[in-house]
Amino acid sequence: MRRAHRGAGGSALPRPRASTARRALPRDSNGQIARVVVRDRFVGKARADAYPDAMAHRRAAACLVNAARLDFDAKLDLSKIADACGGASCLTRHDDSTPSPAVIATRATNHDILITKEVPVDVHLLPPSVKLICEAGTGYNNVDLDAAKRRGIVVCNVPTYSTDAVAHLVVTHVLNFSASIVHQQRMLARGDRSNFAGPKLTHAHDEVGGKTIGLVGGTGAIGAKVADIAAALGMKTLVWSRRATTTARWEAARSLHDLLERSDYVSVHCPLNAETRHLIDAVALGKMKKTAYLINTARGGVVCEEDLVDALKKGTIAGAGLDVQETEPPPEDSPLYTLPNVILTPHIGWKRVETRQRLMDMVAENIAAFLDGKPVNVVNP
Repeated sequence: MRRAHRGAGGSALPRPRASTARRALPRDSNGQIARVVVRDRFVGKARADAYPDAMAHRRAAACLVNAARLDFDAKLDLSKIADACGGASCLTRHDDSTPSPAVIATRATNHDILITKEVPVDVHLLPPSVKLICEAGTGYNNVDLDAAKRRGIVVCNVPTYSTDAVAHLVVTHVLNFSASIVHQQRMLARGDRSNFAGPKLTHAHDEVGGKTIGLVGGTGAIGAKVADIAAALGMKTLVWSRRATTTARWEAARSLHDLLERSDYVSVHCPLNAETRHLIDAVALGKMKKTAYLINTARGGVVCEEDLVDALKKGTIAGAGLDVQETEPPPEDSPLYTLPNVILTPHIGWKRVETRQRLMDMVAENIAAFLDGKPVNVVNP
């Protein structure tokens, strides 16, 4: 029996075998060559032609560097990832959520594939064995794509696993704000039952039919799903991005400011990069209606949090629904925790158990495609 090994914070798992190219070939009881694996570590492909009857079974060693961020409730089945690599002994998992770049580099030793979830990776520290970084999610601003490409490391993401879940969260915010649900519950929590005495309500309470939702960078799958649900609710959808065009689904806004000025709900859907960081700043917020709400389920850095807090305190906009923040979690003294016109959630858009299981299965598909020499969802081509 092979000995188990344990990385820092990692579960005990069998140590990946050395390449069978350097080992005596195993034989069955009849003296015939058994099923073996020969791995080309430089391209990550299984080879079955080095010996007679060799079979591509063990293909690569993979390391899930921060499993606790994904499988925090121990409800996920990772067997498809293991199978894509060649079996349970090919997958090492480490059950913490935010390892440092140096720790990640150490964990990557003797592994071909890194699986990460929203944790910074210093490509320069990685050992030469790493040939694939699979970001378990849509965003990939945690990896220096150019540096990875220079080192011959392919980076891929999983762009569609959470489409329904995140779109539903966006619409949940819309419905919560329109029906003042959260405000009503907060009043009861502090013992205020004045709305039950009536007849006047203390907060805005409106229908969504006929209202406009503006999607910032929302031409992708999540934005399209939001637009479809909005249409079913009788809403109109505006969209703004560099490649947006008017379709039966939505109207393309003339500019970002045009979208902000016309929308009753503004939902952020663009990735975080140098061009989009603090795209929604004091100037942008000042273009919104005083009765409008901002919803961000994309990346916290797209919104200048300092400017947003100021706008919320001054009543520049009516409120904000934030599933993402510039720093996650926000600092203990962040006003976002206590502002009465904010609905704050801890990046839960992707955390439904079904969504996370779909994510794991799609990571396995990415790995299998890469090892078959046909990589998909590559973000540094």
